[in-house]
Amino acid sequence: MPEGRTVVYVSSAGSREILVLSLDRTSGRIEPIEATPVPGGDGPSPTSMPLAVSPDRRFVYAAVRSDPFPAASYAIDPGSGRLRHLANHPLPDAMAYIITDRTGRYLLSASYHGSKLAVSRIGGDGVVEAPALQVVATPPNAHSIIVDERNRYAYAASLGGDVILQFRFDAATGRITPAEPPVTRSKPKAGPRHLALTPGGRFLYLINELDGTVNAYAVDASSGALRELQTVPLLPADFADKPSAADLHLTPDGRFLYGSERASNTIAAFAVDPGTGRLTPLGSVPTEPAPRGFRIDPRGRFLLAVGQTSNRMSVYAIGGDGRLSKLADYPMGTNPNWVEIIDLP
Repeated sequence: MPEGRTVVYVSSAGSREILVLSLDRTSGRIEPIEATPVPGGDGPSPTSMPLAVSPDRRFVYAAVRSDPFPAASYAIDPGSGRLRHLANHPLPDAMAYIITDRTGRYLLSASYHGSKLAVSRIGGDGVVEAPALQVVATPPNAHSIIVDERNRYAYAASLGGDVILQFRFDAATGRITPAEPPVTRSKPKAGPRHLALTPGGRFLYLINELDGTVNAYAVDASSGALRELQTVPLLPADFADKPSAADLHLTPDGRFLYGSERASNTIAAFAVDPGTGRLTPLGSVPTEPAPRGFRIDPRGRFLLAVGQTSNRMSVYAIGGDGRLSKLADYPMGTNPNWVEIIDLP
Protein backbone atom coordinates (compact mmCIF):
# COMPACT_ATOMS: atom_id res chain seq x y z
CA MET A 1 0.00 0.00 0.00
CA PRO A 2 1.43 3.45 -0.87
CA GLU A 3 2.82 5.53 1.99
CA GLY A 4 0.35 8.02 3.41
CA ARG A 5 -2.61 5.65 3.42
CA THR A 6 -4.91 4.66 6.23
CA VAL A 7 -6.82 1.38 6.63
CA VAL A 8 -10.54 1.12 7.37
CA TYR A 9 -12.29 -1.98 8.71
CA VAL A 10 -16.08 -2.27 8.34
CA SER A 11 -18.07 -5.04 10.00
CA SER A 12 -20.96 -6.23 7.81
CA ALA A 13 -23.11 -8.55 9.91
CA GLY A 14 -25.49 -9.71 7.21
CA SER A 15 -22.72 -10.88 4.90
CA ARG A 16 -20.57 -12.15 7.81
CA GLU A 17 -17.45 -10.31 6.67
CA ILE A 18 -15.03 -7.55 7.53
CA LEU A 19 -14.37 -5.20 4.63
CA VAL A 20 -10.80 -3.91 4.46
CA LEU A 21 -10.52 -0.54 2.72
CA SER A 22 -7.92 2.16 2.16
CA LEU A 23 -8.64 5.80 3.00
CA ASP A 24 -6.60 8.43 1.16
CA ARG A 25 -5.42 10.89 3.80
CA THR A 26 -5.65 13.89 1.45
CA SER A 27 -8.81 13.34 -0.57
CA GLY A 28 -10.84 11.03 1.65
CA ARG A 29 -11.26 8.61 -1.24
CA ILE A 30 -12.05 5.00 -0.36
CA GLU A 31 -10.61 2.02 -2.24
CA PRO A 32 -11.39 -1.66 -1.51
CA ILE A 33 -8.59 -4.01 -0.43
CA GLU A 34 -10.41 -7.24 0.48
CA ALA A 35 -13.45 -8.78 2.16
CA THR A 36 -12.51 -11.17 4.94
CA PRO A 37 -15.07 -13.76 6.12
CA VAL A 38 -15.90 -14.00 9.81
CA PRO A 39 -16.29 -17.69 10.72
CA GLY A 40 -18.31 -19.08 13.61
CA GLY A 41 -21.77 -18.60 15.05
CA ASP A 42 -24.89 -20.61 14.29
CA GLY A 43 -28.41 -19.53 13.49
CA PRO A 44 -29.52 -16.30 11.78
CA SER A 45 -27.06 -13.55 10.95
CA PRO A 46 -26.12 -11.43 13.96
CA THR A 47 -27.57 -7.94 14.29
CA SER A 48 -24.05 -6.56 14.61
CA MET A 49 -20.46 -7.67 14.89
CA PRO A 50 -18.60 -5.13 17.03
CA LEU A 51 -14.90 -4.70 16.29
CA ALA A 52 -11.87 -3.72 18.34
CA VAL A 53 -8.27 -3.00 17.33
CA SER A 54 -5.28 -3.66 19.58
CA PRO A 55 -3.36 -0.57 20.75
CA ASP A 56 -0.29 -1.60 18.74
CA ARG A 57 -2.50 -1.97 15.63
CA ARG A 58 -1.35 -5.57 15.08
CA PHE A 59 -4.69 -7.32 15.70
CA VAL A 60 -8.41 -6.93 15.00
CA TYR A 61 -11.17 -8.62 17.01
CA ALA A 62 -14.78 -9.27 15.98
CA ALA A 63 -17.53 -10.46 18.34
CA VAL A 64 -20.14 -12.64 16.64
CA ARG A 65 -23.53 -12.22 18.31
CA SER A 66 -24.90 -15.70 17.59
CA ASP A 67 -24.21 -18.92 19.50
CA PRO A 68 -21.52 -19.88 20.54
CA PHE A 69 -20.66 -16.14 20.53
CA PRO A 70 -17.09 -16.41 19.28
CA ALA A 71 -14.49 -13.67 19.42
CA ALA A 72 -12.69 -13.95 16.09
CA SER A 73 -9.04 -12.84 16.31
CA TYR A 74 -7.16 -11.56 13.25
CA ALA A 75 -3.58 -10.49 12.59
CA ILE A 76 -3.12 -7.29 10.58
CA ASP A 77 -0.57 -7.42 7.77
CA PRO A 78 1.60 -4.34 8.46
CA GLY A 79 2.23 -3.70 4.79
CA SER A 80 -1.26 -4.02 3.34
CA GLY A 81 -3.73 -3.97 6.23
CA ARG A 82 -5.15 -7.32 5.13
CA LEU A 83 -6.44 -9.66 7.84
CA ARG A 84 -5.37 -13.22 8.63
CA HIS A 85 -7.73 -15.22 10.82
CA LEU A 86 -5.96 -16.66 13.86
CA ALA A 87 -8.61 -18.35 16.00
CA ASN A 88 -12.13 -18.26 17.43
CA HIS A 89 -12.78 -18.59 21.16
CA PRO A 90 -16.19 -18.09 22.79
CA LEU A 91 -17.21 -15.07 24.82
CA PRO A 92 -19.68 -15.53 27.69
CA ASP A 93 -22.64 -14.07 25.77
CA ALA A 94 -23.69 -12.10 22.69
CA MET A 95 -21.61 -8.95 23.06
CA ALA A 96 -22.85 -5.62 21.70
CA TYR A 97 -19.53 -3.85 22.33
CA ILE A 98 -15.88 -4.84 22.69
CA ILE A 99 -12.70 -2.91 23.40
CA THR A 100 -9.17 -3.72 24.51
CA ASP A 101 -7.52 -2.21 27.55
CA ARG A 102 -4.61 0.19 26.97
CA THR A 103 -2.01 -2.60 27.09
CA GLY A 104 -3.80 -4.87 24.61
CA ARG A 105 -3.67 -7.74 27.12
CA TYR A 106 -7.41 -7.84 27.86
CA LEU A 107 -10.64 -7.66 25.88
CA LEU A 108 -13.54 -6.00 27.73
CA SER A 109 -17.05 -6.65 26.43
CA ALA A 110 -20.66 -5.68 27.17
CA SER A 111 -23.72 -7.87 26.58
CA TYR A 112 -27.03 -6.12 25.89
CA HIS A 113 -29.28 -9.18 26.04
CA GLY A 114 -27.24 -10.88 28.76
CA SER A 115 -26.95 -7.78 30.97
CA LYS A 116 -23.33 -8.47 31.79
CA LEU A 117 -19.76 -7.33 31.32
CA ALA A 118 -16.81 -9.63 30.75
CA VAL A 119 -13.03 -9.45 30.73
CA SER A 120 -11.09 -11.94 28.60
CA ARG A 121 -7.35 -12.43 28.41
CA ILE A 122 -5.54 -11.81 25.12
CA GLY A 123 -2.52 -14.08 24.69
CA GLY A 124 0.91 -13.05 23.50
CA ASP A 125 -0.07 -14.37 20.07
CA GLY A 126 -2.90 -11.82 19.90
CA VAL A 127 -5.70 -14.37 20.34
CA VAL A 128 -8.63 -13.76 22.71
CA GLU A 129 -8.66 -16.66 25.16
CA ALA A 130 -11.51 -18.54 26.85
CA PRO A 131 -13.01 -18.84 29.35
CA ALA A 132 -13.38 -15.23 30.43
CA LEU A 133 -11.36 -14.10 33.43
CA GLN A 134 -14.35 -12.30 34.90
CA VAL A 135 -18.08 -11.92 34.27
CA VAL A 136 -20.00 -9.14 36.06
CA ALA A 137 -23.79 -8.86 36.16
CA THR A 138 -25.18 -5.40 35.38
CA PRO A 139 -28.53 -3.62 35.39
CA PRO A 140 -30.54 -4.41 32.25
CA ASN A 141 -29.00 -4.04 28.79
CA ALA A 142 -25.31 -3.24 29.18
CA HIS A 143 -24.47 -1.51 25.91
CA SER A 144 -20.82 -0.42 26.01
CA ILE A 145 -17.64 -0.29 28.07
CA ILE A 146 -14.56 1.94 27.73
CA VAL A 147 -11.26 2.34 29.61
CA ASP A 148 -9.61 5.66 30.43
CA GLU A 149 -6.20 6.64 29.04
CA ARG A 150 -4.39 5.78 32.27
CA ASN A 151 -5.92 2.28 32.29
CA ARG A 152 -7.21 2.90 35.80
CA TYR A 153 -10.97 3.20 35.33
CA ALA A 154 -13.62 1.54 33.19
CA TYR A 155 -17.05 3.02 32.45
CA ALA A 156 -20.02 1.01 31.18
CA ALA A 157 -23.45 2.17 29.98
CA SER A 158 -26.61 0.30 31.02
CA LEU A 159 -29.47 1.24 28.71
CA GLY A 160 -32.21 -0.42 30.74
CA GLY A 161 -30.80 0.69 34.09
CA ASP A 162 -30.33 4.34 33.06
CA VAL A 163 -26.88 4.38 34.66
CA ILE A 164 -23.19 4.66 33.88
CA LEU A 165 -21.34 2.02 35.88
CA GLN A 166 -17.90 3.03 37.13
CA PHE A 167 -15.14 0.51 37.91
CA ARG A 168 -11.55 0.46 38.95
CA PHE A 169 -9.50 -1.52 36.46
CA ASP A 170 -6.49 -3.57 37.56
CA ALA A 171 -4.18 -3.81 34.56
CA ALA A 172 -2.09 -6.50 36.31
CA THR A 173 -4.98 -8.95 36.68
CA GLY A 174 -7.55 -7.62 34.21
CA ARG A 175 -10.24 -7.49 36.88
CA ILE A 176 -12.76 -4.69 37.36
CA THR A 177 -14.18 -3.72 40.78
CA PRO A 178 -16.87 -1.13 41.58
CA ALA A 179 -15.50 2.35 42.15
CA GLU A 180 -16.86 4.98 44.51
CA PRO A 181 -19.47 5.97 43.57
CA PRO A 182 -20.29 2.80 41.58
CA VAL A 183 -22.99 4.40 39.42
CA THR A 184 -23.96 7.73 37.90
CA ARG A 185 -27.63 7.99 36.99
CA SER A 186 -29.00 9.37 33.76
CA LYS A 187 -32.50 10.73 33.28
CA PRO A 188 -35.13 7.95 33.69
CA LYS A 189 -35.90 6.23 30.36
CA ALA A 190 -33.06 8.09 28.65
CA GLY A 191 -31.35 4.83 27.60
CA PRO A 192 -27.56 5.25 28.04
CA ARG A 193 -25.79 3.65 25.08
CA HIS A 194 -22.25 4.71 24.06
CA LEU A 195 -19.52 6.70 25.82
CA ALA A 196 -16.57 8.87 24.77
CA LEU A 197 -13.69 10.36 26.79
CA THR A 198 -11.75 13.45 25.75
CA PRO A 199 -7.97 13.19 25.32
CA GLY A 200 -6.49 13.46 28.80
CA GLY A 201 -9.76 12.18 30.30
CA ARG A 202 -11.11 15.43 31.79
CA PHE A 203 -14.58 15.03 30.27
CA LEU A 204 -16.86 12.12 29.41
CA TYR A 205 -19.86 12.13 27.07
CA LEU A 206 -22.84 9.76 26.94
CA ILE A 207 -25.33 9.32 24.11
CA ASN A 208 -28.83 8.33 25.25
CA GLU A 209 -30.63 6.11 22.73
CA LEU A 210 -34.22 6.47 23.92
CA ASP A 211 -34.58 10.22 24.45
CA GLY A 212 -32.07 11.39 21.82
CA THR A 213 -29.78 13.41 24.06
CA VAL A 214 -26.10 13.68 24.93
CA ASN A 215 -24.88 14.15 28.51
CA ALA A 216 -21.59 15.86 29.37
CA TYR A 217 -19.67 15.00 32.55
CA ALA A 218 -16.56 16.28 34.28
CA VAL A 219 -14.24 13.46 35.43
CA ASP A 220 -12.58 13.78 38.84
CA ALA A 221 -8.84 13.39 38.30
CA SER A 222 -8.22 11.53 41.55
CA SER A 223 -11.23 9.21 41.75
CA GLY A 224 -12.64 9.00 38.23
CA ALA A 225 -16.04 10.05 39.59
CA LEU A 226 -18.45 11.82 37.22
CA ARG A 227 -20.20 15.17 37.70
CA GLU A 228 -22.94 16.00 35.21
CA LEU A 229 -22.45 19.28 33.39
CA GLN A 230 -25.09 19.44 30.69
CA THR A 231 -27.66 17.61 28.58
CA VAL A 232 -28.15 18.63 24.95
CA PRO A 233 -30.62 17.38 22.31
CA LEU A 234 -29.33 15.30 19.41
CA LEU A 235 -32.34 15.38 17.11
CA PRO A 236 -33.00 18.06 14.48
CA ALA A 237 -35.37 20.67 15.90
CA ASP A 238 -38.18 19.81 13.47
CA PHE A 239 -38.05 16.03 14.04
CA ALA A 240 -40.94 14.79 16.21
CA ASP A 241 -40.74 10.99 16.01
CA LYS A 242 -39.33 8.61 18.63
CA PRO A 243 -35.51 8.84 18.82
CA SER A 244 -33.06 6.00 18.29
CA ALA A 245 -29.61 7.44 18.97
CA ALA A 246 -26.62 5.19 18.33
CA ASP A 247 -22.91 5.99 18.13
CA LEU A 248 -20.71 8.72 19.65
CA HIS A 249 -17.14 9.83 18.82
CA LEU A 250 -14.76 12.71 19.42
CA THR A 251 -12.15 14.06 17.05
CA PRO A 252 -8.63 13.03 18.16
CA ASP A 253 -7.91 16.55 19.45
CA GLY A 254 -11.14 16.56 21.48
CA ARG A 255 -12.47 19.75 19.86
CA PHE A 256 -15.60 18.27 18.28
CA LEU A 257 -18.12 15.57 19.23
CA TYR A 258 -20.47 13.73 16.87
CA GLY A 259 -23.49 11.52 17.49
CA SER A 260 -25.54 9.40 15.08
CA GLU A 261 -29.32 9.10 15.25
CA ARG A 262 -31.17 6.29 13.46
CA ALA A 263 -34.75 7.60 13.45
CA SER A 264 -33.91 10.88 11.69
CA ASN A 265 -30.90 9.36 9.87
CA THR A 266 -28.65 12.23 10.87
CA ILE A 267 -25.28 12.94 12.45
CA ALA A 268 -25.20 15.83 14.91
CA ALA A 269 -22.05 17.86 15.56
CA PHE A 270 -21.00 19.71 18.72
CA ALA A 271 -18.09 21.97 19.60
CA VAL A 272 -16.41 21.06 22.88
CA ASP A 273 -15.28 23.86 25.20
CA PRO A 274 -11.76 22.74 26.21
CA GLY A 275 -11.98 24.48 29.58
CA THR A 276 -15.46 23.54 30.75
CA GLY A 277 -16.34 20.48 28.64
CA ARG A 278 -19.68 22.02 27.69
CA LEU A 279 -21.11 21.39 24.24
CA THR A 280 -22.30 23.91 21.64
CA PRO A 281 -24.54 22.40 18.92
CA LEU A 282 -23.29 22.89 15.36
CA GLY A 283 -26.31 21.38 13.61
CA SER A 284 -26.77 18.03 11.93
CA VAL A 285 -26.44 16.54 8.46
CA PRO A 286 -28.42 13.76 6.76
CA THR A 287 -26.57 10.47 6.51
CA GLU A 288 -27.03 6.82 5.59
CA PRO A 289 -30.27 5.17 6.77
CA ALA A 290 -29.88 3.51 10.19
CA PRO A 291 -26.41 4.94 11.00
CA ARG A 292 -25.54 2.51 13.77
CA GLY A 293 -21.78 3.02 13.48
CA PHE A 294 -19.29 5.64 12.34
CA ARG A 295 -15.67 6.58 13.01
CA ILE A 296 -13.26 9.52 12.63
CA ASP A 297 -9.82 9.07 11.07
CA PRO A 298 -6.68 9.49 13.23
CA ARG A 299 -6.02 13.06 12.00
CA GLY A 300 -9.60 14.23 12.53
CA ARG A 301 -10.11 15.16 8.87
CA PHE A 302 -12.78 12.66 7.81
CA LEU A 303 -15.86 10.99 9.31
CA LEU A 304 -17.02 7.67 7.84
CA ALA A 305 -20.60 6.55 8.55
CA VAL A 306 -22.28 3.30 7.50
CA GLY A 307 -25.99 2.62 7.08
CA GLN A 308 -27.40 -0.71 8.22
CA THR A 309 -30.29 -0.57 5.76
CA SER A 310 -28.64 1.24 2.84
CA ASN A 311 -25.58 -1.07 2.83
CA ARG A 312 -23.45 1.97 2.02
CA MET A 313 -20.85 4.25 3.58
CA SER A 314 -20.82 8.05 3.42
CA VAL A 315 -17.55 9.95 3.79
CA TYR A 316 -17.56 13.49 5.19
CA ALA A 317 -14.86 16.12 5.42
CA ILE A 318 -14.64 17.69 8.88
CA GLY A 319 -14.27 21.46 8.52
CA GLY A 320 -12.15 23.69 10.69
CA ASP A 321 -15.36 24.72 12.45
CA GLY A 322 -16.37 21.07 13.02
CA ARG A 323 -19.15 21.06 10.44
CA LEU A 324 -19.48 18.11 8.08
CA SER A 325 -19.45 18.20 4.27
CA LYS A 326 -20.25 15.03 2.36
CA LEU A 327 -17.60 13.95 -0.14
CA ALA A 328 -18.89 10.64 -1.52
CA ASP A 329 -20.64 7.38 -0.71
CA TYR A 330 -19.65 3.78 -1.42
CA PRO A 331 -21.28 0.32 -1.41
CA MET A 332 -20.55 -1.90 1.58
CA GLY A 333 -21.52 -5.43 2.58
CA THR A 334 -24.93 -6.37 3.98
CA ASN A 335 -25.86 -4.69 7.28
CA PRO A 336 -22.67 -2.68 7.87
CA ASN A 337 -22.67 -1.46 11.44
CA TRP A 338 -19.18 -0.94 12.86
CA VAL A 339 -16.16 1.04 11.62
CA GLU A 340 -12.52 1.09 12.78
CA ILE A 341 -9.81 3.28 11.20
CA ILE A 342 -6.06 2.96 11.79
CA ASP A 343 -2.76 4.14 10.39
CA LEU A 344 -0.49 1.24 9.60
CA PRO A 345 2.39 0.99 12.10
